Amino acid sequence: MEAAGTLERGLAVLRALATGRPARATDLVRATGLARSTVDRVLGTLLHLGYLREDGREVRLAPRLMELGEAYLSGSGLRDTLSPLAERLAEELDESVSLAVQDGDGVRFVVQVTRRRTMSVTFRTGDVLPADRCAAGLALLDPGVPWAEDDQLVEPGLIAVAVPVREGSGRAVCAVSVVSHTSRHTAAGLRDHCLPALRKTVAEMETALSAPQTIATPTDPLPIAALSDPQTLAARSDTRPIAMAATGRVSVGAAPIGPPAGVSGTGAGADLFRSAKQELGMGFLQSLARGLAVLVALGSARGGLTLADCAKVTGLPRATVRRAVQTLEHLGYAADDGSRFALLPRVLELGYAHLSGLTFREIVQPHLADLAARVRESASVAVLSGDDVLYVARVQTVSLMSVNITVGTRFPAYATSMGRVLLAELPEERLTAIKPRRLSARTVTSRAELRALLRQAAVDGYALVDQELEEGVRSVAVPIRDRTGRTVAAVNVATHAGRASSDALLRDVLPELRQAAADMEADLAYTRAVDVV
Repeated sequence: MEAAGTLERGLAVLRALATGRPARATDLVRATGLARSTVDRVLGTLLHLGYLREDGREVRLAPRLMELGEAYLSGSGLRDTLSPLAERLAEELDESVSLAVQDGDGVRFVVQVTRRRTMSVTFRTGDVLPADRCAAGLALLDPGVPWAEDDQLVEPGLIAVAVPVREGSGRAVCAVSVVSHTSRHTAAGLRDHCLPALRKTVAEMETALSAPQTIATPTDPLPIAALSDPQTLAARSDTRPIAMAATGRVSVGAAPIGPPAGVSGTGAGADLFRSAKQELGMGFLQSLARGLAVLVALGSARGGLTLADCAKVTGLPRATVRRAVQTLEHLGYAADDGSRFALLPRVLELGYAHLSGLTFREIVQPHLADLAARVRESASVAVLSGDDVLYVARVQTVSLMSVNITVGTRFPAYATSMGRVLLAELPEERLTAIKPRRLSARTVTSRAELRALLRQAAVDGYALVDQELEEGVRSVAVPIRDRTGRTVAAVNVATHAGRASSDALLRDVLPELRQAAADMEADLAYTRAVDVV
């Protein structure tokens, strides 16, 4: 298979998986019309790159695939520039607000700020609607329209008002919609309610878009391992979304990042591809991996890259980059303005809508199941809720003696390993309000001793609790951090004290626990705002 054809076939497989439903290779053969051997090699490559994960005999999308959509969203600049204003408008009007761009005969959503209600808007970032059936599309289809209205065109009960956002030349680059339901407003009532504030916000958006943009250059190297190191991420002043190309280079927000530390010069990416090829043999399609790396690289600077700059960012030969870009242009994923090549919103069809809609539990659950299988003990994820830990995900092993806990269970945080990991992040004044009481003969009830244990947990990066919640229950936990380094949850392994000593937990389980947390954090790094509960 020649390079461009391989990339096209790989993207066809991703489109077939874009709904998020798991599929077998035979399903993908039928959906794409590709040969079984081709599908197997594409899947092997995508699994190696971390874009897919295996689920028994099926494969499903993995959160890391979001880096393709993130490349478009970061490179266009619309989301990062306009999201704060959209969020403010939603708060002011107490209604859902969307930003959409034109994509062929449809409009694709690039920002969603949804107000939570019993009757809520369920569009996701990356979803597409017919342009002539929604307010955003009507606002973009007519260049002269000042605003557009959707009175239940897409769905009964759904109403919206949209205003186009124009760049300096007068071209509409996106549309801002205020979306509501007929249980709250009539179409005319929504227009009266939102149009003044909507127009004012659009004017501010147009001013923000007209501000000079600095084109970044491929510098500021960051090692590959930093992606899964929360401390490294937290230390960086720029905490925008992180995307890692298959070459091992990464991009942070709109700024392209150079080669991994210790690697310099064109060809670094090619070396990494050759290494993968040597490891996997015929099962690894170098040309597919290179093509996807080029796609990610095109989003690493506002307005795209020249072929020469893309070659520098990826470390690939210019001829390889040109073939990949030509394929992306042919498929409608990229376009050029004469010298620079930029991604188009169609990139979001590659699974972004499904992945952006994943809940926190859906992201961590596969890693939790893998952890429980490796250590052969029950594993859980919990968050802090007041002075309690609240279980939000759990995998329980089957044995004669099991720790019987379900999702939704609450326990006093001070007497649990996950609770201590989470409490260790809190300020001193917050901890003084906790009044520990005896739950078992071993429960620590001294405030001074508890604070000392929490300080030690912060230093160690884990907490071990030995039968303080209940006689016979022993557990160890580590934090789960978001991409800024903030602890958002904890993961633990709990067992009966008769099956594993404290030393055995630290020796055999803690390393596996830390690996599971790192895997969860790597997936969470690709999401922008996942509610933990």
